[in-house]
Amino acid sequence: MWLLKDRIYPDKQWEQEIPIGIGILGFGILMLYWVAPFILISSGSEPPLPLVAAAISINVMGVFLHYASDAQKYYTLKYRSGLITEGFFARCRNTNYLGEILIYSGFVMLAQHWLPFLILAGFIAAIFIPNMLKKDKSLSRYPEFADYKANSGLLLPQLFLATTSNPNEPDFAQKTR
Repeated sequence: MWLLKDRIYPDKQWEQEIPIGIGILGFGILMLYWVAPFILISSGSEPPLPLVAAAISINVMGVFLHYASDAQKYYTLKYRSGLITEGFFARCRNTNYLGEILIYSGFVMLAQHWLPFLILAGFIAAIFIPNMLKKDKSLSRYPEFADYKANSGLLLPQLFLATTSNPNEPDFAQKTR
């Protein structure tokens, strides 16, 4: 699926040339994602069916959020530059990262071991959160970003909208309808 996604709506970040050493290091770090399936298979344990159902549901929701929000971002920016404040990004500024975290959470749950949880937490802390904060800093150049940030969550959707910071502006929720 990732290869298909890359052909239909590629991510420019993955198209940058990098030195061979960084590529090998990155590959090694990404191999940590295989710890959960390795533990699951090598332990011989069978996860209970309710856990399997929950893991599948979380994984499917993650795939949906990750792929659909990346598609929205790609095609919106292809035809119009600027801040995306609608659709998947109306209430969550990093829906694609939320989707990725849910994808891997489904795998981690099945292992029923502390190590995959620790590895996922490490990825979130060392890669996802810094990238989200870097993206916020970049988006702050748009004048409407302050209101957008007040009405959207960094990772989790903000379900209850705040009002704009400018009393002369209509409520943000009115602007997005």
